[in-house]
Amino acid sequence: MENPYLQYTNLIGIPTPFFASIQYNESPSEIHINGVREMYQPFFEVLDRFAEEDHAPLFFEHMRALFNLDDQELTGKSKRYQAGFMRLIRGWFFDSNRPEGAVLKGWAESRFGLKALYHNGILTGIQTPAYLAYMAEKMHPRFHYNSIYAQLDLVYEYVQRYLARFGPKDGRITLYRGYNANRDESERVETLGSRTWVLRNNCLTSYSTKLERASEFGDRLIKISAPVQKIFCCAEPMGGKFPAAEGEIILLGGDYLSEEVDFF
Repeated sequence: MENPYLQYTNLIGIPTPFFASIQYNESPSEIHINGVREMYQPFFEVLDRFAEEDHAPLFFEHMRALFNLDDQELTGKSKRYQAGFMRLIRGWFFDSNRPEGAVLKGWAESRFGLKALYHNGILTGIQTPAYLAYMAEKMHPRFHYNSIYAQLDLVYEYVQRYLARFGPKDGRITLYRGYNANRDESERVETLGSRTWVLRNNCLTSYSTKLERASEFGDRLIKISAPVQKIFCCAEPMGGKFPAAEGEIILLGGDYLSEEVDFF
């Protein structure tokens, strides 16, 4: 099967086909979006001097000052026509097929070269109705103001800095997702056993750290081991501003070694 990522470029300095592969997941390296750490180096140096509980307040205050965000924008509840990074991420947690989800998927495509596979339908070609609708949503002017991609770049880099200090010591996390074989946004690209596959995930997708919550969202349950470098956002670095009860992780896509497990 031809690798679809051969035609995709990125801003992370390694080839997209490798970043999207299970080989990268097995032997990950540190990833940075070009220029972000360098541009905001003083902020990241300040973070290193503070304890874990101080990171989220410092991050949100930095975003407030840098992008002139008000209190409502920093909670994602602003009623303004334009929307910032918190509105996008809160919208994703509500439903990843909303326009906010399309913008986030577009950002993942732009920065990491990962292919969008699904948004309110399978994206089979650039001239299909589903893809044109996806394009219209991800480029909507409501969400493209105040350097929204730069805001999301900082979210990723901040979360990565947090996980490097306070995340799992081995740099890996076990995640679960409800899976529907006939109507799922992932593609099964290789069958390795009766319950083991290589799944090609959407450019961004949701998993859970909690098996029992993941089991509510599909007729099958799959488990993966993901490197923290593939985590875009989760509750802990955000200091409780996102719901933590479901253990939801917004994960960058590509190919993952996936194992079907029993519900309980």
